[in-house]
Amino acid sequence: MKRMRREILAGSAVAVLLLTAGCGLSDNKSSAKGGSVQPVGDSKALDAYGSGSGSGSLPGYGSDTGAAPAGGAAAAGKGGAAGELKVREAADLGSVVTDAEGFTLYRFDKDTAKPPKSNCEGDCAKAWPAVSADDTSAGAGIQAGLLGSVTRADGTKQLTLGGWPVYRYAKDTKAGDTLGEGVGGTWHALGPDGKPSTASKGAGGAGMNMGTGSGMDMGSGAAAQPQVSLSVRQNAQLGPILSDAQGRTLYRFDKDSAWPMKFGCLDACLDTWKPAPAIDKTKVNGIAAELVGSVKRPDGSEQLTIDCWPVYTFTGDKEPGDINGQNKQGLWFAVTDKGKKAKAAG
Repeated sequence: MKRMRREILAGSAVAVLLLTAGCGLSDNKSSAKGGSVQPVGDSKALDAYGSGSGSGSLPGYGSDTGAAPAGGAAAAGKGGAAGELKVREAADLGSVVTDAEGFTLYRFDKDTAKPPKSNCEGDCAKAWPAVSADDTSAGAGIQAGLLGSVTRADGTKQLTLGGWPVYRYAKDTKAGDTLGEGVGGTWHALGPDGKPSTASKGAGGAGMNMGTGSGMDMGSGAAAQPQVSLSVRQNAQLGPILSDAQGRTLYRFDKDSAWPMKFGCLDACLDTWKPAPAIDKTKVNGIAAELVGSVKRPDGSEQLTIDCWPVYTFTGDKEPGDINGQNKQGLWFAVTDKGKKAKAAG
């Protein structure tokens, strides 16, 4: 009996070691731009997070691929014409374009404007209904000459603004919602000039395109790849902490888990804490590359991990270098250059 117990304990220890090492092994063997850790946990929990059965998910779209929620933009038939476009001021976003009913309109960083082309098809288009070019006009604050159309794969005409295809978001259930902002790091509320709405909020964000791997759009329509996607900066209170290419502080969540890798930030949590998109681990500065990895979220998008912990940005951080998310609810912490939780200097 004692021998059997020792064998069971030994087997459990090996399993734990393999699982613990799995994140690092997967990251080290993966290429700089590909490969990620698959989170573990029972499938029922993952289904509840919006992953469905695991089929039909589209990596990078950062959206649920199932049916739109009741009352949402898609459920309400919001894939049609927008009517007269309007401009409204949204908190933290600046000037945002809406349709005639006040629903926020969005753009996708993986589309192109020159020439206009939509890369959101199939399941992606269920979560992000294309806005029809028919019966759409420019209201106050929008130049009529910026409106156009692009022919989608199904032959329909989609509205474009400044060359960018225009969408609604299925989870926006009422006028004024901006739940699609920052989803997957690639979806953004649309500004009246066709740029992301955050780009028009002043010099600090002028022309900034927050898309995954897309660099910074300085208004010329051409993207310039940033040299460093992840870096370390010295904070007077917290010491050396990590920030993304736009200078935003990166945080980890105590209700997530690294071993085994599970997600505690889901659904409404993601309206406040945005998963940091995966990066090319060769473009980091001040942190060991082996600490940098990625994990596939239940919605199919790839999230950056540091020392196997998923990391996020905080919508309450208004300027590069802000640390307003530090110790929020006693659960959220900036990440150090060693991949640990940051603590205020004594």
